[in-house]
Amino acid sequence: MRNQKLATQITIILSIAILFLVWGCGKKGPPLPPEIKGQQIAVPFDLKYALDGKKITLSWSHEIDKERAIIKPESFKIFMAKKTFKECTSCPFKFNTVASVAMPSKEFIFELDKGFKYYFRVQATGEDNMKSEYSKTIQVDYK
Repeated sequence: MRNQKLATQITIILSIAILFLVWGCGKKGPPLPPEIKGQQIAVPFDLKYALDGKKITLSWSHEIDKERAIIKPESFKIFMAKKTFKECTSCPFKFNTVASVAMPSKEFIFELDKGFKYYFRVQATGEDNMKSEYSKTIQVDYK
């Protein structure tokens, strides 16, 4: 009787341990390299646009942050998403890369099609595939 009780307790403990091992601690991903203070690229900011007929000119600012982001970018990637005016406002949309602009330029010209809501954002990129966070997204309604 005692052996049966001990075997039941061991089975329960092993079952719980296996459950925790399988369940884990949440979302897993590839290991991240350690962050070294200052070894980042600053986020582009002050993203603006100007419309001239069908052409939109995007412009933005970028400054090196001597304490948090000292890496100078090599280029800027421009991302765009677009939706028709009939699509629901909460429907998801996907950003695609539309261009890469080499430093020192901080401007991009693009031709729009009527009948769409356009969304733009910019990301600074550097050597070794280093990337900044995205700039704030701007929306352009082109009817």
